[in-house]
Amino acid sequence: MPDLFDTAPAATTADTARGPRPLADRLRPRALSEVIGQDHLLGPEGSLRVMLDAGSLPSLIFWGPPGVGKTTIARLLADETDLHFVQISAIFTGVPELRKVFEAARHRHANGQGTLLFVDEIHRFNKAQQDGFLPHMEDGTILLVGATTENPSFELNAAVLSRAQVLVLNLLDEGALDQLLERAELELGKTLPLTPEARHALRDMADGDGRALLNLVEQVAAWETGAPLDTSALAHRLQRRAAQYDKSGEAHYNLISALHKSVRGSDPDAALYWLARMLEGGEDPRFLARRITRMSVEDIGLADPQAQRQCLDAWETFERLGSPEGELALAQAVIYLALAPKSNAAYTAYKDSRASAKSTGSLPPPKHIMNAPTKMMKEQGYGAGYAYDHDAEDGFSGQNYFPERMGRAHFYHPVERGFERDLKKRLDWFEGLRKKRQRG
Repeated sequence: MPDLFDTAPAATTADTARGPRPLADRLRPRALSEVIGQDHLLGPEGSLRVMLDAGSLPSLIFWGPPGVGKTTIARLLADETDLHFVQISAIFTGVPELRKVFEAARHRHANGQGTLLFVDEIHRFNKAQQDGFLPHMEDGTILLVGATTENPSFELNAAVLSRAQVLVLNLLDEGALDQLLERAELELGKTLPLTPEARHALRDMADGDGRALLNLVEQVAAWETGAPLDTSALAHRLQRRAAQYDKSGEAHYNLISALHKSVRGSDPDAALYWLARMLEGGEDPRFLARRITRMSVEDIGLADPQAQRQCLDAWETFERLGSPEGELALAQAVIYLALAPKSNAAYTAYKDSRASAKSTGSLPPPKHIMNAPTKMMKEQGYGAGYAYDHDAEDGFSGQNYFPERMGRAHFYHPVERGFERDLKKRLDWFEGLRKKRQRG
């Protein structure tokens, strides 16, 4: 079923003649202006809207969770740009089918008709299959629009990414889900038999997925009830645990923030409380394992190098034991992180180095640390003057390893806490030796 979006006008008589249609299909947008939840792309100043208004649409990669509009936006783009729309799935399409798609696109291109090729789950194609798109993208035979729930940086070839623009689609927020819920009721011609609290719980069960929300709405709308159902009755009938993080209805991202900040604030009791609240609310323990591991590298880092290992061990223990026994390992990791010395020095250094790398462009390394496998490169000075540190006094040459036109930069500033106290002593020692070598 295509991804979800905003609602379209009610089905026409011709539509009804096709037979029963799922609610999600009946509410499919018929124009980009009807898509909800992606204003950063489709609003007046949205990046995709600007491309369309300028008449310059590149190949695109839509990256986002299920049910937020990836397929729908691709189909509507074809309508707005007058391109022939072709949809395939990387799960079910092999090389023979791809050849047929490309051949048909070539024929259309020769006759003056462009093709928008939408590839769902594009990350499931292997490297060779992804490379097969390149010549057809370059000569204009196809405009590729790929959809993926995985990070394109890890899953897609650099060659494909260099020829396409990645656009991130967001989970539908509370406002978008409420809007979708209201329009679903308008389409159904009835109000769902739910208390206000249960209505909020139904929305929270969708977890930002518009398609999931409409599937739930369709189930609830079919029930015959004497009175509005409360949250407990709703969860029982759906056999799904309602989000019960607390009485104020905070979403899970607020609670993970509370857990993270409690760990950062070295409060193991508060951290355990928020961990328990999320587990009781039905949060996926694997999500928590990932976020706890992130805390270890973001807020503790090298102040306690064992923190990351504790988290990975807890994650593995959970995978072996499962729930509920494995959740104790996650609790143990949270306690360890809360009591560990804190430092974001590595995190900050990484961000600063990325910013510097971006701003300095393509500056080459200094020639003395570049390899010289050929005679010509040796004649050009590659490798000349390199000092082998193991032969130097104290095992440290003090040479420059930054680009010559850049100058030396300082990104890593360890704190006076935990193991980083020792690292700071080493860093200061090397800096002193470097100055001594430069003076000498």
